[in-house]
Amino acid sequence: MPMTRLRDLVGRSPRQGIELPAWLEHLVSIGIVSKDEQIVRRQRCVNVASFAVVATAASHLIINSVHDFRGLLPVNIDNLFMLVGALLMPRLHRFGQHAGAVALILLILFGHMFIVWSFGLASQLQVYFTLGGAMLFFFGVQNWRLFLPFFSLYVIALVVALKFAPEFGLVMPWDRDFRELLSTQAMINTIVINAALLFYALTALHSAEIELQDQHERSETLIATVMPASIAARIKSGERIADHIDMLSVMFADLSGFTEAAHDLAPGQIVDFLDALVRRLDELCEQHGVEKIKTIGDSYMAAAGFDGHAVEGAIAVGRLALKMLDAAEQAPPLGQRKLKLRIGIHCGAATAGIIGDIRFSYDVWGDAVNLASRMESHGVPGRIHVSEPFQHLAGAAFTFEDRGSTDIKSVGTTRTFFLVAQAQSCAVPLAPAATQEGPAHALGSRSPES
Repeated sequence: MPMTRLRDLVGRSPRQGIELPAWLEHLVSIGIVSKDEQIVRRQRCVNVASFAVVATAASHLIINSVHDFRGLLPVNIDNLFMLVGALLMPRLHRFGQHAGAVALILLILFGHMFIVWSFGLASQLQVYFTLGGAMLFFFGVQNWRLFLPFFSLYVIALVVALKFAPEFGLVMPWDRDFRELLSTQAMINTIVINAALLFYALTALHSAEIELQDQHERSETLIATVMPASIAARIKSGERIADHIDMLSVMFADLSGFTEAAHDLAPGQIVDFLDALVRRLDELCEQHGVEKIKTIGDSYMAAAGFDGHAVEGAIAVGRLALKMLDAAEQAPPLGQRKLKLRIGIHCGAATAGIIGDIRFSYDVWGDAVNLASRMESHGVPGRIHVSEPFQHLAGAAFTFEDRGSTDIKSVGTTRTFFLVAQAQSCAVPLAPAATQEGPAHALGSRSPES
């Protein structure tokens, strides 16, 4: 039932996306102090890119040193500068959400431009500029205006290099074999960096999607719990809910003697008793196609006939009332006292709608509600007290005991009945609401206000 599903969702541990090793999660989170999840995700991408620069610079530094450390000393110094600079980037996050990203972008731009001019176009090192599009991960699409100038700088740097950089560079231009090695290394590094950035970005996106799906399921289940499904659909479409129902069957049930029984009991014991009973009554409501309206303390309110099927709704409420008496009989004592339900039912015109902004609810008003409440308060524990209109409407489905004339507060003397049992010959099906289907406007014929 909806309440059970809601409890399961609320109590369930959040579903996890792709889980990275704890050491890697710690590594990519170094230096991040923001609590904003979007900023955190972007700064983690900056950290991933920083470590990619560290790995790239280190690999070039090692290969250059092995090949000719002294001859390539200016380039080695530049690689070392980029390596150390990239390692320090996570420390800049504390100075602003984009501080690390901007510093890393400029470090790569100027540091790599020196490398390209040193080794020339034959080394294919200019290919690293094509990674400029990945800078969007650093800023996020919402900051695309900040991204565009830096992206343009990389495009300009690539065009300038292709137009004006020397073919074989300024450092050891005669060493063509070394440039072929650098070209191979650059291509491999570029594809690995692309894969690393995309993998991490998509992993973060996947986790965010799962978290959003969890939140959506919780909100959808919460709405379905506090109001009928068709009403929830109308609310989500932006419609104002204000319905008139010509013939609605309303039921109130109250635990007779609850206040006295609960007087000296521990709060947990009281809540456990009410929770178990109300959850059982909720389940019975779903089984019989009756809408639970609300509970107030130990009082339970439900109704049927919102869809215009007055007779079927009345019969569903009568059947529900009989089952509720059974449920109360099967419930354990509260403390040392066995409690009984006192139930009242009436049918008539009513108004239904959504009220409030904070903890808003779907509620019902009108004579049908007022007289149903009087039927309950003037009833007898362990019995179902119904009005004469209800007896006329659902009479073929049940057997009744005539109570005679009863003096009802604010109403006067009126004839009432006790609903005793379901008639053996009755074969009326459950109310259509039990199927939980139908058009979005099934509950209530809308008034001109709706």
